[in-house]
Amino acid sequence: MIDWKWKPFGDLSAVDLHDILKLRQDVFVIEQHCIYPDIDGADPRCWHLLGRDRSGELAAYLRVVPPGQKYKEPAIGRVVANPDKRRNGLGKELMQVGIRCTQFQYPDSGIRISAQQYLTHFYTGLGFEQVGEMYLEDDIPHIEMVMPAKHHPQGRVTD
Repeated sequence: MIDWKWKPFGDLSAVDLHDILKLRQDVFVIEQHCIYPDIDGADPRCWHLLGRDRSGELAAYLRVVPPGQKYKEPAIGRVVANPDKRRNGLGKELMQVGIRCTQFQYPDSGIRISAQQYLTHFYTGLGFEQVGEMYLEDDIPHIEMVMPAKHHPQGRVTD
């Protein structure tokens, strides 16, 4: 059971911020052997989805960059699951909750992602469509994808 919290940056606690940055560092920098500026200055403008397990450990996380900041649509990014909690559908649940939260926050917008190329099929299954060609981001093949606008968001996650 995962407890999902949808928060603007100003509502994140010091513990939340520590756990987010540690999980992103552990996966994106250390596990993926990719030196890049994870703390990119966007977090203060973003919405953050945190999924904690029953023990309170951060199991999954993503952020949503508001429309007009990076793309015309809101953009889901920094999608990450704790390596110890993978292979049980957590990534899919994270994205489904993230999509619902984003649709609630920005009800008349599509959603854009910059997906690692090997995950294209996963994101297509969630309703995203490829809108560009493969490109390298931090030496990792990526594809831009968009989910068309939905006009009736499905519920809201507690804050």
